[in-house]
This record gives sequence, C-alpha cells and structure tokens, in this order.
Amino acid sequence: MKILMVLTSHDKLGDTGKKTGFWLEEFAAPYYTFLDAGAQITVASPKGGQPPIDPKSDTPEGKTELTERFKGDAAAQKVLATTVKLADVSARDFDAIFYPGGHGPMWDLSEDQTSIKLIEDFYNAGKPVGAVCHAPAVLHRVEINGQPLVKGKRVSGFTNTEEEAVHLTNVVPFLVEDELKRLGGKYEKVEDWGVLAITDGHLVTGQNPASSAEAARQLLALMK
Repeated sequence: MKILMVLTSHDKLGDTGKKTGFWLEEFAAPYYTFLDAGAQITVASPKGGQPPIDPKSDTPEGKTELTERFKGDAAAQKVLATTVKLADVSARDFDAIFYPGGHGPMWDLSEDQTSIKLIEDFYNAGKPVGAVCHAPAVLHRVEINGQPLVKGKRVSGFTNTEEEAVHLTNVVPFLVEDELKRLGGKYEKVEDWGVLAITDGHLVTGQNPASSAEAARQLLALMK
C-alpha cells in the first residue's frame, strides 16, 4: 500500500507580509493514520526539500497528540525535510494520493500543472484522491472528460465562515466553499471546526484540520 502525500512549497500569505505553508495537524494526522495502517508513504512538494509549515499551526493552540508525536519523531522530520520534487513522481508508482491543507496550496498547487495532471492520472486510474481543509483548492482546475472533477460530487472543504473566523476572506485567491460550488460540486459542511469527511466514488474531501484524520481513514477504506 503506497500513498503519495503532496505538500505546498508556498510560504507567502498573499500581500500581508506574513508567512503561510501547510497546516501541521493536516500533515501529522493523516501521516500517522497511514503509517499505523502499514502504508509506505512518499511525501512530495513542487520544489522538493523542506516545505514551509504555517507558523500558526505550530503553536500551543494548534497542538494535538499527533503533532506532538511528530515533534518527537526524528524519522518523520527527516521525511518532511527531504520531500521529493512533484515533477519526479508518477501515479503509476502509488495506490492513492492525499493533499493536506493550510493556505499555501491555494497559491501554488491550485495552479500547478504537474499537480493537476497527477490528480487526473490518479483519478482516471481509479485510484483514491484525498484533500482536506484548504487542499480541495487543488481540484479547481482538475478536469475529467472535459468537466470539473468535482462536478456532481459530494464534497467538503474549508467553509466561508471558517475563513472569516481567521480573517483571511480578502487575502486568499478564492474561497474554497464558493469555488467547489461554482464548479458544480454538491458542497456539504457541518458547524465550524466540526468533523466532516466525505467519500464520493474515489474522491475524499474533508472540511477542516479536525477532519484530517477522518479523511485519511476514509482514503484507507477505499484502498481495502
């Protein structure tokens, strides 16, 4: 069971002068969910090497059992520090692909042609595709048979009200909820910061950081 996890290489939060990247919990929770299930995990990013961690996710408030496990895990830290370049991976070599969120993917992975083609290759091969929180943004240019991948599918992702709560509505390139709806997705959500992951066919999407472990479990279930 080989799973490819794809992280952002983008670290600028729009024009705010602040830093962003991937959200630590959204990496750690799926990583350990997959690892503990016996999966072989490869982590990739557009630039390769150490991807940027959103500093806000690496605070006492963002701490979870699994982020703490990561902090004490030298092997996992080495995996993260040495991500492979996205251009060097192929869907042929993996059984599933999973995108953790954070705001970073909204700038690079959402428009990255290598990532877009990779998702299309996984999906067309019948292999599970997962994305959580802001990472469903990576689907916004992905097409299957000339139609948006999410069209007609039940999907979730970071809500407009969650984005308002973190005061970034006017900073992000687009709102995940609005974009999934615009593309024809059947968007669903629960209360802000609640847990929701949805499987439709072999696409799995999760609403927010709290949903990342559940999204990973659903991806695993598709691989059984």
